[in-house]
Amino acid sequence: MADEQTLNIEKISPSNSSGIKRLVLLLATIGPGLTVMLADTDAGSIITAAQSGAQWGYKLLTLQILLIPILYFVQELTIRIGITTRRGHGELIQETFGTKWAWVSIGTLFLAALGALVTEFSGIAGISALFGVPQWVTVPFVALILILISSTGNYKVVERIAILVGLFELAFVPAALYAKPNYYSMMHAIVGNQPLNNHSYWLLVAANVGAVIMPWMIFYQQGAVVDKGLSSKVIKYSRIDTAVGSVVTQIIMGCVLILTASTIGRVNPNTPLENVQQIAAALTPFLGTITGKTLFAVGLTGAALIAAIVVSLASSWAFGEVLKVPCSLNNTWKEAPAFYGFYCATIVLASIITLVGIPLISLTIAIEVMNTLLLPIVMGLLLALGWRVLPHPYQLRRWEKCILLFIYIVVCSLGLYTLIQLFL
Repeated sequence: MADEQTLNIEKISPSNSSGIKRLVLLLATIGPGLTVMLADTDAGSIITAAQSGAQWGYKLLTLQILLIPILYFVQELTIRIGITTRRGHGELIQETFGTKWAWVSIGTLFLAALGALVTEFSGIAGISALFGVPQWVTVPFVALILILISSTGNYKVVERIAILVGLFELAFVPAALYAKPNYYSMMHAIVGNQPLNNHSYWLLVAANVGAVIMPWMIFYQQGAVVDKGLSSKVIKYSRIDTAVGSVVTQIIMGCVLILTASTIGRVNPNTPLENVQQIAAALTPFLGTITGKTLFAVGLTGAALIAAIVVSLASSWAFGEVLKVPCSLNNTWKEAPAFYGFYCATIVLASIITLVGIPLISLTIAIEVMNTLLLPIVMGLLLALGWRVLPHPYQLRRWEKCILLFIYIVVCSLGLYTLIQLFL
């Protein structure tokens, strides 16, 4: 899948370069990590954070902070594997564990990706409804835009468009400040007792974990570093890219939680939140009709669009890898018809499901919980690859293995707890 011409960073040697050249090298490398992290704060994640703040105030803000290193360690492993092996995630699973496990991973990815895409389309449709535009106009239009973005035949162009769109999520930062949060209550919630005996609290914990580490993120970032042509010479810059992205995405999640905790959660935590319109309407008395609607619309639209791009590409890369057909954004439609065909088919299918009409909030929480249930499979395969395929200089140290195993146990435990609660 890699195109060695996509990034001519080999001409810059980090060992003997000046500070300016190091900066150039960093800027040339940045992209996959920031893109996937901005996509991580997708429409579903934002809705989950909004629900968390509305229902539990600032209490789940601590979790958003704790998820930063967890997110970094998981995604850092994907770039380490992708850069050193120059293989996409699906391709490497097939080579290492066989076709059966490759299709298991693809099936898991497809479920998570389709659910995520429906959430993104539903979120954008909800935003357009705020301005009187019906979803039967918005959804097909967005689907067409997504298809056109992927058709440039250039990975770097797609990446830049995705990042530019994703940066609109930063609108949630001024929105949170404009809501005038109570900083004393915030600190008390962070260091105070948590409602650990409450089942609905734990379901939202599981949903937040499912919102921050998603199966398609693993496939996307590994595929992106390969398609971009990154080499082991820039792995430290790729780590910076991932670390910065991890912090940015959780700041945005925290801001959304603070926004609803300072408004809905403070006045009426039992306010029903079944769709985007209800969230916007609940925020309007506190932020004003124009300010509240605009900031929320800009932030959620940016989040949904970048996530839709990333999710569609992740599943298409994996599909192409396992079928062993050309699957690079540097290919044209003629050169990679299966890759682009699957990309379009996924978008069209998600569009049709969205137009049927499903309550967004209920759908979002269900999908994030589903991600928590599916994540043990995807993470298990990722860790197995990390144990087996990394070359000597980049092999996992003992302490790194311990941290990753701890994260895996936590994820599996939350998934098991969620499964039990669903049948009680």
